[in-house]
Amino acid sequence: MANLSQVELQNLRHLIGAHETSYQKFNAYAQQCVDPQIKQLFTKSAQDSLNTKQKLMTFLNN
Repeated sequence: MANLSQVELQNLRHLIGAHETSYQKFNAYAQQCVDPQIKQLFTKSAQDSLNTKQKLMTFLNN
């Protein structure tokens, strides 16, 4: 893989941070839910955000 430019690296860090924030918020929302279907929706969204963050972080390790 080619080296990332400074702009690409900055954008990647921004995306990783945004997905971490989403993960934290969705987890907090899920913990506050009473309705099991909504809780499941937030839990899945949190997991999706975490998975995407981890995939994006692989670009930093190359």
